[in-house]
Amino acid sequence: MPYKIKKDAKFAVIGHGSWATALVKIILENDTDVGWYIRNEEVLEYVKKHKTNPKYLRDVHFYTPHLKMSSDINEVVKNADIIILAAPSAFLKEIMSPLTESFEDKFVVSAIKGIIPGEYITVAEYLNQSYGLPFDQIGIVSGPCHAEEVALERLSYLTAVCKDIDNSRILGDKIRTWYINVSYSTDIYGTEYATVLKNIYAIAVGMCIGQGYGDNFIAVLISNSAMEMERFLNETYPSDRNINASVYLGDLLVTSYSQFSRNRTFGLMVGKGYSVKNAQIEMSMVAEGYYAAYCINQINKKKKIRLPIADTVYRILYEGANPAAALLNLTKFLI
Repeated sequence: MPYKIKKDAKFAVIGHGSWATALVKIILENDTDVGWYIRNEEVLEYVKKHKTNPKYLRDVHFYTPHLKMSSDINEVVKNADIIILAAPSAFLKEIMSPLTESFEDKFVVSAIKGIIPGEYITVAEYLNQSYGLPFDQIGIVSGPCHAEEVALERLSYLTAVCKDIDNSRILGDKIRTWYINVSYSTDIYGTEYATVLKNIYAIAVGMCIGQGYGDNFIAVLISNSAMEMERFLNETYPSDRNINASVYLGDLLVTSYSQFSRNRTFGLMVGKGYSVKNAQIEMSMVAEGYYAAYCINQINKKKKIRLPIADTVYRILYEGANPAAALLNLTKFLI
C-alpha cells in the first residue's frame, strides 16, 4: 500500500549548513517542535547558548525550546516521522554512517542539490539502493531558493516533489510560509537531475564571467544550458515535464545569476585563474557542481548524450584544460 504522510507528522533536519538552517527556520513557522541533527558539538552548543548558527545565516535566531537538537543522529531520526536531508552530497555517506535506526516507517526528503560521489546516483537513488527505501517514501524539496534570501524573508518559491501528489501537498503545507510559495510535482527523477545539472552550468557561467564574457554571451550560455538539461532529462527518463517550470529553469537561472551561488562563485574563481584546488580552499562552502561534473561525465559515457557545456566544465576541472581555450571552443557549439 502506498505510503501516506500523516498531517501531524513530526519533522527533523539532518545537517547544519546554510540550507539546513534555512529549512529549520521555515518548518518552525508551521510546527511547534523540530528535530535537528548537528553533528559538530561546538556548533550544537553554540546554537543552544546563542540561538543562532555560528557559521551560517547568523541573522536567523531560533526559540531553542522548540528545537530538539542532538549530535546523535539515531535519537533525531527515532523521534521524527519525516527526515529532511540537507547536507552536502559529498559528505552524505559519512554523515549517515552512524545511523542504525530504521527508515522503515519514515518518509525521507532530500533537500540536497547534488549527486553521491563514486556512486553516480542521486540522493533518492542512493536511499533506495542503500537503505531499501521505496520511492513512494522519498520526497524532494527544490528551489529556486537561496538560503540567504530565506533568512531575509524575501519572497521565494519551493517545489515539493513526491510520487504521490497528495504527499507533495502535505509536505508543501509544512514548508509554506508568508514568504515561501509552494508548487507540487511528482517528477522525482527530473527534479533531482535538474538540480545536479544546473550546478554544472552555473560553474560554466562563473568561468565565462571570470574570462570577461559579457551579458549577451551569458544569456546565450544559459539558454543553451536549459536546452542541454532538457535533452539529458528526455533521453534518460522521458516524462511529461515542463522544463520552463521554476523547479527546472528557475533554479538554473538563480544559480547562474545570483551573488549567493557558490557554484557560480567557484567557476568565477577558476575563470579568473585560480587553480581548482585553490578555489576549493578559498571557498568556505561546498560547490556541488564540482562533484556533479565528474558524475555526469561518468554517467554519459554510456548514454552518449550531446552535452558540450557539461563536457567543457569537466575537462577544465578534471583534465586540466585551459579555461580560455576550452570556453572559446565551446562557443562554436552554442546557438
